[in-house]
Amino acid sequence: MTGVANLWSYLSTTPLLWLTATILAYLAADAIARRLHNHPLANPVILSVLIIAPVLWVTKTEYATYFEGAQFIHFLLGPATIALALPLWDNRETIGTSVAPILLALVAGSVTAAGSTILLAQAFGLSPDVILSLAPKSTTAPVALGISEAVGGLPALTAVLVILTGITGAVIVTPLMTVLRIPRVCGHRIHEHVATDSTSMWPPVPRHVATPLR
Repeated sequence: MTGVANLWSYLSTTPLLWLTATILAYLAADAIARRLHNHPLANPVILSVLIIAPVLWVTKTEYATYFEGAQFIHFLLGPATIALALPLWDNRETIGTSVAPILLALVAGSVTAAGSTILLAQAFGLSPDVILSLAPKSTTAPVALGISEAVGGLPALTAVLVILTGITGAVIVTPLMTVLRIPRVCGHRIHEHVATDSTSMWPPVPRHVATPLR
């Protein structure tokens, strides 16, 4: 038993252990989400947290120790964000036919999302660092984390808020738009992306798609 404890003490301090644990947790979470037909509430990121968090608590592992391994995945958020430009480029002809309404939706949605969040947060008397963490919640996760860190917010809090915003949008926004009979723009979920970080809930525009999405 002492040998196992000594082995764990050694492995728990190595970045490779928590990097591997994070990848395995996400693969398990993704499998669960697929079994549930990718239901918005079965978000792989949240499920991964629900898997990893108890492990860290039981093993009494500090977050700083865990992040030494997870930081390699954190680094990949940057390239992943840049890669989002590929489907946009492949669908440039479709997007080009509706530049004006898309830009209008982006500006109106961004101002409304950030502005209403800040005003409500101030009305409820939240602390400045929490307000700064809330402000970028409707952008995609890598961008939101960068903004939060740059303005003095709490990136960890922002990450949670981005996911919750995405889930809320996926569950509420699309049915609401259907009830209100508001058409989609270019077949793409523009209205969802400007109001929420729905990139974590829905796949991006598929590459080499000639016809608009449903």
